[in-house]
Amino acid sequence: MLETLPNKLRDYKLHADVRTLLLLRKSMSKGLVKTLGDMYNVLKGIVVKDPEMMGPFTRAFYDYFLNIDIQNGERLNDAILRSETFRQWRDDIKERQKDFDLDDDQLVNRFLDEVHLTTYDIKKIISGKDIFENDDPNLEDDMGDESGEVRHKHLDKMADYSDLSLEELMERLKKIAEQQNSKHSGGSHWIGTGGISPFGHGGAAKDGIRIGGSGGGKMARKVINDRKYYPVDLDAIINDNNVDAALASLKGITEESAHEQLDVESTIKKGLKRGGLFIPEIKNILNEKLQVILLIDNGGYSMDPFIPMVQELFKKMKTRFAHDLETYYFHNTIYDRVFSDSRRFKPVFIDKILSKDKNYRIFIIGDAAMAPYELNSVSLRTYKKIRKKFKKTVWLNPEPTKYWHHTFTINLLRQMIDMYPLTPRGIEEAVRDMNAIN
Repeated sequence: MLETLPNKLRDYKLHADVRTLLLLRKSMSKGLVKTLGDMYNVLKGIVVKDPEMMGPFTRAFYDYFLNIDIQNGERLNDAILRSETFRQWRDDIKERQKDFDLDDDQLVNRFLDEVHLTTYDIKKIISGKDIFENDDPNLEDDMGDESGEVRHKHLDKMADYSDLSLEELMERLKKIAEQQNSKHSGGSHWIGTGGISPFGHGGAAKDGIRIGGSGGGKMARKVINDRKYYPVDLDAIINDNNVDAALASLKGITEESAHEQLDVESTIKKGLKRGGLFIPEIKNILNEKLQVILLIDNGGYSMDPFIPMVQELFKKMKTRFAHDLETYYFHNTIYDRVFSDSRRFKPVFIDKILSKDKNYRIFIIGDAAMAPYELNSVSLRTYKKIRKKFKKTVWLNPEPTKYWHHTFTINLLRQMIDMYPLTPRGIEEAVRDMNAIN
């Protein structure tokens, strides 16, 4: 079993040998691999030593386990659509689900959701049909969280709504939307987050309807982005009501890296048991590596309303998952320095920023509206240097997009640095495009 896997990985210029198989089989013996999604995650932790290996690893994985050969320069969706594995899956699901109405891209997304489904996300499956039939669609919304705080809960079960038709779910969704007037999380009835309700996002509901957000278990049958179904405006400048949605978008930039490390304790213990024969024991260390530099324009009254929410957003980001975050400030534009304190008394020269790891993610926060003379040769040269050194640089602008084309400096900066609105949806787009850069 899997004897030819190292050869396939080496075909894609990945380091793999018999130890790769031994580590994988050890993980399997400990019950860590029960789904294909588990296999992908575990094998990634063993093989991927650098973020640049993720592309070749994914191609090798799809080729070996799914017989999907992704050609150089080919879209993943196109490779999947022409594969026999996908065609068989599509025919099977269409036969089981009579009200099937998804287009090719939606089908591919659903196929990938099932491929990458892991037991980490799902530990217990319960009947979504039972939940649906025992639920009152006319329940009054008197349990909303008026404070705006979302109560996140660890999901240890999944509700399977595949026995219900899309028509039944859509009809129930309309009734619940009429009753709902506040945010909800962690339940099984309302349109919300983090629960097993068939409506919302960030939870575990197989064949439900995802509304807003970026998904949780990635098992939705249909995706709706219409804001009338979900009381969070994803296109509004970040505020108390949608900061969690913005945070969810930022989480998409997390990267995993893996490296091997000598397990000294295990080496000694097993060596003593062998009577003094010490064979190095290797353990695989999986890390979430994320480096972020935040550059905030806090030098004018036009930015004052947004500074507290930006700081709150990235503060939450730092406390929710581990990463390196450095924050600097500037006034209107960046010349040859930024400042490490919000009062701008402690200068940090740009050359010091440019000396950092090229893999840092750079978020510039500012309205980019300034007098044309402020974009002089020094300022323009600085922006070009930042963009050249840090490929993953974006500008988040709180100014409504409809006004951008009226401002000379905004249009000039947009030609050098990709600019997005400072909204949950804008941040999601920025992160998605940032991750697409190799």
